[in-house]
Amino acid sequence: MQKFFETIQSRSDLIQEAFIQHIYLSFIALAVGIAISLPLGIFVARYRKFAEPVIGITAIFQTIPSLALFGFLVPLIGIGAKTALIALIIYALLPILRNTYTGITSIDGSIIEAGRGMGMTKSQLLWQIEFPLALPFIMAGIRTATVLTVGIATLATFVGAGGLGDVIYRGLQSYNNSLVLAGALPVALLAILFDFALKLIEKKSTPKGLNTGG
Repeated sequence: MQKFFETIQSRSDLIQEAFIQHIYLSFIALAVGIAISLPLGIFVARYRKFAEPVIGITAIFQTIPSLALFGFLVPLIGIGAKTALIALIIYALLPILRNTYTGITSIDGSIIEAGRGMGMTKSQLLWQIEFPLALPFIMAGIRTATVLTVGIATLATFVGAGGLGDVIYRGLQSYNNSLVLAGALPVALLAILFDFALKLIEKKSTPKGLNTGG
């Protein structure tokens, strides 16, 4: 344990820089993933004939081993943060897309019909009924995507994008378990903090009576 704290102290600059890079990669990838998946999920929920092929394509990307996907992108884009972000965005898509679709399509049809009977437009139905009711599903997808993204972002080191994977890889190369731990622990902490923050957002934004506290 003493060696671990000594490693943190001696490599603090490296760990701090890698931590900031990791937050940057994870946050940008997640934000873009949400910006793509959320409207796409709403679209396939509206036009369900497109749901199976669209979700199927994102599921296929999800099955590609993460390191292999990074490797496929390097010849096309080169090394650096751009390659890492594209790979991370791809992995963030499926949980958010699938949960958005599931959340909206699982709403009781009688609720939608009641809204239509009140003269609500499609836009009003979406934002005042469908989206609030589907929010727990959507937030669950975002939380899953967040943990997944933070974890996979450690592989960004192999395309020269930095992140806490740099710290872990250096520790592995030098057979320094303390350095490996110094890189792995912040990754776990970051995933837990992101998930906790999203859980708070979910609780505050979910309509009363729908909050399961999960």
